[in-house]
Amino acid sequence: MASQFGLLLRQWRQRAGLSQEALAHRAAVGTRTVRGLETGERTDPRMGTVRALADALELTGAERVELFSAAGRDEPPVLEPARFDPLLETVETLKVAIEARWRREEEQRQVHDPVPLPVRWEAAPAALTDSRTNIGGEAALDGRLDQVVEVYRRVGSRRLVVLGRAGSGKTVLTTRFVLDLLGAHNPADPVPVIFGLGAWHPGRAGLRDWLAEQLTHDHPFLAAPGPGGGTLAAALVDSQRVLPVLDGFDEIAAGLHRAALNALNTTTLPLLLTSRVDEYRDAVEGTDVLTSAAAVVLADLTCDDLADYLPRTTRKTGPAGNVWKPVLDEVRCGGPLAQVLTTPLMVALARRIYSDTPDHDPAALLGLHEPDEIERHLLSSFIPAVYGSDTDRVRPWLGHLADHVTRLGMHDVAWWRFGTSSTVTGLAVGVVVGFADLVLEAVLIGGLITRGVLFAVMIGLVTGLLFGLAHRFAVRRTPLEPVRTRLRLRGRADRRVWSRGLLGVAFGGAVGAAYGLVRALAYWLATPGVVMTAGVLVDVVVFGLVFGLGAGLVFAVVAALEAPLDVRSAGSPDGLREANRRAVLGLVGMMVPVFAVFVIGATGIVASGLTALRFEVLWSPTTAFALGLVGGIGGGLAYVLSLTAWGQWVVFARVWLPLTGKLPWRLPAFLDDAYRRGVLRRAGAVYQFRHARLQEHLARSR
Repeated sequence: MASQFGLLLRQWRQRAGLSQEALAHRAAVGTRTVRGLETGERTDPRMGTVRALADALELTGAERVELFSAAGRDEPPVLEPARFDPLLETVETLKVAIEARWRREEEQRQVHDPVPLPVRWEAAPAALTDSRTNIGGEAALDGRLDQVVEVYRRVGSRRLVVLGRAGSGKTVLTTRFVLDLLGAHNPADPVPVIFGLGAWHPGRAGLRDWLAEQLTHDHPFLAAPGPGGGTLAAALVDSQRVLPVLDGFDEIAAGLHRAALNALNTTTLPLLLTSRVDEYRDAVEGTDVLTSAAAVVLADLTCDDLADYLPRTTRKTGPAGNVWKPVLDEVRCGGPLAQVLTTPLMVALARRIYSDTPDHDPAALLGLHEPDEIERHLLSSFIPAVYGSDTDRVRPWLGHLADHVTRLGMHDVAWWRFGTSSTVTGLAVGVVVGFADLVLEAVLIGGLITRGVLFAVMIGLVTGLLFGLAHRFAVRRTPLEPVRTRLRLRGRADRRVWSRGLLGVAFGGAVGAAYGLVRALAYWLATPGVVMTAGVLVDVVVFGLVFGLGAGLVFAVVAALEAPLDVRSAGSPDGLREANRRAVLGLVGMMVPVFAVFVIGATGIVASGLTALRFEVLWSPTTAFALGLVGGIGGGLAYVLSLTAWGQWVVFARVWLPLTGKLPWRLPAFLDDAYRRGVLRRAGAVYQFRHARLQEHLARSR
C-alpha cells in the first residue's frame, strides 16, 4: 500500500503532467526509485533523493516541508528564495470577486434559512470511477455538505465527479465547495470557479480555451494581457491557478457527452465535475471513465432530515401542532410523498409554497396520490406562491424566457441573446435610419420638403434590407457577443479586422450605390418634368466607391480598436451591459467623424478627376460634409443595431419583444425582481432559472 510520501509524490507528479520516467529523468534518479516510492515498495528515501524530487517538481516552500515531513525527516528542506509572482494580484482579485458572488447567491437561495438541508453522499459504483491506483489518496469518500473540501482533498488526483439525480443538491454542493475552499485561506490552493458546462461544445473549443473564454465573460479584467502573451485568464488556466468546478455535465447538448468526456480525458487538470447519473453512465459506457477521477453519488433525504428541517421553516400551527406534522406522518408511512420529498429541490419548493406564503396549508399535498402529480403541483404552485396576484401577468413572460433558452439548447438567460431575427433587425434599422435621415435633412435644409421625405423613406427601406442581410451574414459566422473595448490599436491586423473591413466594403458599397440611385429617384419623383440622365450612373458608381471604401475603413478600424476593457463591475448582467453600451457608443462616436472626413476628401478627389474629364460636377466642402454626416450617422446607427450585442438588446429586449407582449417594457427591473424572488439565479453575467426542472415546466406550460 502506498505511503503518505508516495501519495504526495504521485499527486504532485500528476499535477505537473509528468510520467514516472520523465520525473526520474528530471530529478536524475532511477525510474524504479520513483515507482517504488509511489507504490510503497520503498519507504525510506534518502535526503538527497527527496530534495532532488522536490526540485524537479518545483514545489513551493510549504509543499517541500510537507514532502520532507512525510519522508520522516527532521532536517528542513532548502527553501527556494521568494520569487515574484506576476499573477498574484490577479489571483487575489479573482478570489474576492468569486467569494462575494457566491456568498450573495447562497444568501439569495436561503441556504442557511434556518439551516442548510442535509446533503450527503457515498462512493459511486466501481464502474463509474477510475482505479484506486490512478486516483491515489484515501479510500473513504463518504461525507456530508460541511465536509466537501475535506473529502475532495482525500482524492490524490484532485479529480472528483459528483453524481445525483435532478434536484439532489449538486448546485448547493458546488457553491459550498467554492466558499469553503476559499475560506481555508491556503495560498497554495487554486481559485475555485464554477463553470456551467451546458455552454461548452467540445468540437468547437478545447477545454482550456473554453475555460479562459468563460472567465473573461464573467470577469472582464481577465481579458487583459497576461505574462508571456495571451490573456490573464489563459495564464491562470495554464498555470493551474484556477480549479474548474464543472457544473452540469448532463446539460451539454445531446450527442456530445462522449466527445466531452474524451476531451476532459486529454487534460490532467484537477477539477470537480457534477452530472446526473444516467448521462454520465451513458458517456462512460460509450468511452471510458474520467481519468484519475473518483466519483460519489448524492443520497436521498430521509424522513428524519425532513422532520428536522420543515417544522423549523415556519411557526404556523394546525390542530396537530406544527402545520407540517400531518405531511411528515404521511412521509413516515411511505407512499408518493415519501418518494417526492427526497430531493432538496422539491423540499425547497414545498417550503417556499407552504412555509413562506400565508394561507397555504401543506395538508393540500395529502390529497395528491401520484409522484408525478405531486411534482407537477409543486412546480406549478411555485410561481403563484412567489408572485401572488401578479401571477397571470408575469407567467407568460417567464414562459417565453424559459421557452426561448430551451430552444437555444442552453440554460443561460443572456441579455445579448434575446433574438437574432434578420427581418426584425432590418425593420428596426430601416425605421431608425429613415427617421434619422429625415431629421438631419430637415436640420441641414431648414425644413421638410417632398424630395427629402421620399428620400428618407426609400433610403430607410434600402438600408434596412442591406443591413438585415449584413446581420444575417455576421451572426452565421460568429454569434454577436458583448464587446469589451477601449480605444487602443492592436499590434497587427488579424483575421477579424480583415473580415469586418471586407464586410464594410461590400455593404457600404451597396448602400452607397443605392444612395446615389435613390437620391436621383427621389429628385425625379418630386420634380415633374425632370428627365433621368446618364449622370445617375455616375452618381451610383461614385457613391458606391466612396461609401464602400469609407465603410470598409471604419469597420476595420472599429475591429482593430477592440481590446480588453478592465471593467471589474461587469461581472453582473447590468454591469456587463452598461460596459458594452459605453464601448459601443464610444466606437460610434469615432465612426461618424472618421467617415465624414473620409467622404469630404474622397468626394473632393473624385470631383476633381471628373472635372478634369470634362464632366459637369457640383461639389463643395459643405455639401460633402453634409453627405458624410448623414452617411456617418445613418451608418453608425445601422451598425449598432445590426452588428453589436447591445444593439440587438435594444432591438429585441427593449422594443420588439415588449411591443409584441412577450416580455415587459421594463425588462431589466423584471429580471432583477425575479432574481430577488428566487425564480432566477445569477451565474456571473447571465441569469438562469432556479433549476432546470422549473425551466422545463415553464417552457412546456407556456
